Amino acid sequence: MLVLQLQFLLVSLLTSIMGAAQYVMQDAALMNYIDRRFLSLEKRLEKCNQDILDYVEEFRDFSKMVLSRLAGLNNYKAEVKSEVENLLTRIERAQRDIDYFGSVTDSNTCIEVHEDLVKQQLFEEAEEKKKLKLMLNASCDHMLAGIKSLKIVKKTGDKYGSWMKDPGKKHTKIYLLNGSVNNVILEFANIMTFMESNHVLKARRVTLPFSWEGTGHVIYQGFLFYHRYGSLNEIIKFNIQKRNITDQMLLPGAGRIPAYQLSPSTKIDLALDEQGLWAIHAEPETGGNIVITKINHITMAVEHTWDTSCNSKDAEAAFMACNTFYVVYNFPSGGTSRIQCVYDVLDAVNTYEIPVLHFPKRQGSHSTIHYNPKEKQLFAWGDGSQIIYKLHTKQKV
Repeated sequence: MLVLQLQFLLVSLLTSIMGAAQYVMQDAALMNYIDRRFLSLEKRLEKCNQDILDYVEEFRDFSKMVLSRLAGLNNYKAEVKSEVENLLTRIERAQRDIDYFGSVTDSNTCIEVHEDLVKQQLFEEAEEKKKLKLMLNASCDHMLAGIKSLKIVKKTGDKYGSWMKDPGKKHTKIYLLNGSVNNVILEFANIMTFMESNHVLKARRVTLPFSWEGTGHVIYQGFLFYHRYGSLNEIIKFNIQKRNITDQMLLPGAGRIPAYQLSPSTKIDLALDEQGLWAIHAEPETGGNIVITKINHITMAVEHTWDTSCNSKDAEAAFMACNTFYVVYNFPSGGTSRIQCVYDVLDAVNTYEIPVLHFPKRQGSHSTIHYNPKEKQLFAWGDGSQIIYKLHTKQKV
């Protein structure tokens, strides 16, 4: 009986011990499972954090790119706006040129005119002359009476070229434009620097975006005005200091034949006087007679045009001075240059009584003669020499 009781107790004890061991094993497996789940969660959290950092970095790069693109778009917007405004200005100018050409064409039409219409036309012409006198400042009352002397400043460059000062600026800079086709301006601090033997080394070089054609360019108030090479009649306005093109225009009727027979490379000759910018050219329709046009140098628009009686045959150069046009003639083989055709746009000069004016003490030819209204002198280029002519003037009759 006692043995049976002991067996029962042992069985119960073993059963309880085995049950406890089973629970311990189950708890260990549960802890192991929970530990693995936490490790998995930690890895996922770590990957999530890394993904967030990657997304933040990508967003920063994207933001930088967007801001850069927006800045570029603002620049493009400003450029497009500027181009549109420039295009509108050119369209308006083209419309003015078309209207002007239409008026010239209409004026050549042969029609019968009533007497009252003739009176009206004469009245309108008188009013037009009054407006021209106001526009051209009729107080400019001197005319050329003779050429007193010459000074050969230097001999440098090709046979064709031009040199000048800017009469619209207070500085004493000298500008040299060598050749009939080129795109480099040489700028010198003053005439003494230009006269030095190593003058090219001391020059400031200004490169143009387009070459010039001929030798008929001028510099006025900091801008170079020149006939663009390869174009029929395009005149470019170039800012010398900023080195960019600020405007351009087409000169109606110009560019088909040389302005002067003895200077065939120059189709459009630009000139300056006390009234500002002028253009000189010849047209086949005028029988080779020279045409002069007053240009507004600010708006680059045609203000008025005159058909002169001066022919381009045997002409080598011309210049404007105080509303008066002077044409210089020579012999095809070269010789003494002379002024033998004068045209005053306001009819303030009796051109038929003006004697032939000879250039002093020099045999050869000129490719350029430009009047400097500030110094009252002629800046000329003759066979590679840079020349200054001093003038003698008198009151207009």
